[in-house]
Amino acid sequence: MFEALKQQKWAIFWTLVVLVLCNIRMPETKGDGFFFEGFDKMTHLGFFFILSVLLFYGKIKYQHTFAFRTLTIFKILVINAIIGGGIELLQWKVFTYRSAEWWDFACDMLGACMAVFSYVLLHKLNFDEKKN
Repeated sequence: MFEALKQQKWAIFWTLVVLVLCNIRMPETKGDGFFFEGFDKMTHLGFFFILSVLLFYGKIKYQHTFAFRTLTIFKILVINAIIGGGIELLQWKVFTYRSAEWWDFACDMLGACMAVFSYVLLHKLNFDEKKN
């Protein structure tokens, strides 16, 4: 158990970074400069894509194989749903200066699904190359 958590150190670190960045007070912007309409959604997608990739990386390092496991994918999606949902609950009840939105949660899960798709695709390409 401890070894599995040790291999997830980057995913745990990234989760803490995401928690902080999603809950800090942001300056008011009117769509000018670096921020644009939809920036928040794109950020959520990217945060959770990276989190999922780091979770896959830790799992691969722990099991010492790139073996395709449906249970691993399910666990990673559940972890993302818990963290994404938790962030939205925190924004709704604790950090009320931030807005909790279903679309943010949807983008969290879309980022996680993009990482899962990438994992499955790369696994299939790797498996098919070794098969030939």
